[in-house]
Amino acid sequence: MSSTEKAKAPLYFGWYVCAATVFVAFVTTGARSSFGIFIIPLEEEFGWSRFMLSSAVGTGFLVNGLTQPFVGRLFDQFSGRTVIMVGLVIAGLATASLSLTFNYLFLFFVFGILLSTAMSGASVTNTMALLAKWFHRRRSTVLGINVAGASLGGLTLVPFGMFLLQATSWRVTWAALGLIILVLALPMVYFFIRNDPADMGLQPDGDTEEATPANKLERKRGPIEVEKWSESFRSWPMWQISAAYTVCGITTGMIAAHFVPYAIGQGLSGTLAALAFGVMMALNVVGGLGAGFLGDRFGRKNLLAAVYVLRGIAFIFLLLFPGATGVWIFALLAGFSWIASVPLTTSLTADVYGLRALATISGISFLCHQVGSFVSILAAGLMFDITGSYTLPFAIGGALLFPAAISAFSVRERKYSARYQTPLSTAATAGD
Repeated sequence: MSSTEKAKAPLYFGWYVCAATVFVAFVTTGARSSFGIFIIPLEEEFGWSRFMLSSAVGTGFLVNGLTQPFVGRLFDQFSGRTVIMVGLVIAGLATASLSLTFNYLFLFFVFGILLSTAMSGASVTNTMALLAKWFHRRRSTVLGINVAGASLGGLTLVPFGMFLLQATSWRVTWAALGLIILVLALPMVYFFIRNDPADMGLQPDGDTEEATPANKLERKRGPIEVEKWSESFRSWPMWQISAAYTVCGITTGMIAAHFVPYAIGQGLSGTLAALAFGVMMALNVVGGLGAGFLGDRFGRKNLLAAVYVLRGIAFIFLLLFPGATGVWIFALLAGFSWIASVPLTTSLTADVYGLRALATISGISFLCHQVGSFVSILAAGLMFDITGSYTLPFAIGGALLFPAAISAFSVRERKYSARYQTPLSTAATAGD
C-alpha cells in the first residue's frame, strides 16, 4: 500500500472500540472508587462502625471477584458486547438506588451484591479481553490505554463526588453517579463496541489480509496455550501470576476503601484528602500508559515485578512519614504503580495462554485479586476499630508486595510467551 493510500485509509475501527472501553472504565471505576467519600457521612448519619461499612465494600469486592469467572465464561461463549451492556444497565440503576439507603442491609445488598455483580459484566477484565482480539502487536499499549480510563475515573469522579456531596448531600451524589453510567456510558457501548474484528471483515491491528512474516510470527501459538480455561492450572505461570495479583488486590483494595478516611485522620480536610486520591489516580494514567508502552517493547514480567516493588516502597514512606507528607509521597509513588499491574498481567496472561479462554482465565486471576481486596478491606476496618489506626494493616499489605514481586519475576516468560516463540522453540517446548 502506497503512502497516499495509507493516508486515505479510514481509521481502524479498533480505536473506536478502545475509546468506548476507556469511557466504560472511566465511569464504572470512578463511581465504584467513590465509596470512600461516603464512609464518614454514613457513619455520622446512621452510626455504623468503620468495620460495618468495610464489610459492605469488602463483600462487594469479593462478589465482584466470585462472579467474574462466570461472567467471563459468558463473555467467551456468547456476545461480549451484550454482557457489557447488561452490566452497565444494572450497575447504573444500582448506583442511583444507593441514594435511597435507609438501613445497613439495603446498603449491603445493593452495593455488596447487586452493583458488584453488575460490575463484573462491564469490568476492565472483560474489556481487556475484548481489546486483545482487536490488537496483537500493540496489545500491551492498548490495554494500558484502557486501564488509564479507570484511573481517569478516580481522578475526576472522586473529587467531583466529594464536591457534589459537600454542595448537596450524599444521596444526590449517588444518584448523579448512577445517571452518568446510564446516560453516558451505555450509548458509547451500543454504538462503538463490537465483539471481534472478523465480524466487520477486519484483521487485528488494522492489517490487510497479507500479513507480514513478522506478524505471522507474532501471532504464533505459545507452547502452553490452552483451549479450555481449566488447562491453565496445569502450568506454573497461572499460579505465579495469580499469587502476585492476590497481593495486588490486598493493597489496592484497602487503599481504595480506606485512603480518604486515613488522610482525613492525618489532618487533611475532606477536599484535600479527595484531591490526594485524585492525584494518585492521575498518576495512574501515566503509570498505566507507561507500563503498556514499555510492556510491548520489553518483557512483561520484569516490569510487573518492578511495579510491585515501587508500590511496596510507597507503603514504607506512608508509614515512616505520618501526616500530610506521607500521604502525598504515597500518592505520588503508588499512583505510578497502582493500575500499571493490570495491563501487564492481562498481556502476560494472553501471551502465555492465548485468547480462546482469556476472559475466563483473567476472571479467575481477578477473583484472586478481589479475594485479597475483600480480606484486606475488612481487616483494615476491624483493626482500625480496635486500635484506632491503620498502621498495622498498611504495614502488612506493604510487606506482602515484595514476595509478590518475586512471584511475578519468577515467571519464565521467554519459555512460555508466544512473543518469543519460533517454530523450532515451540516444537521443542511442546515436546518437554
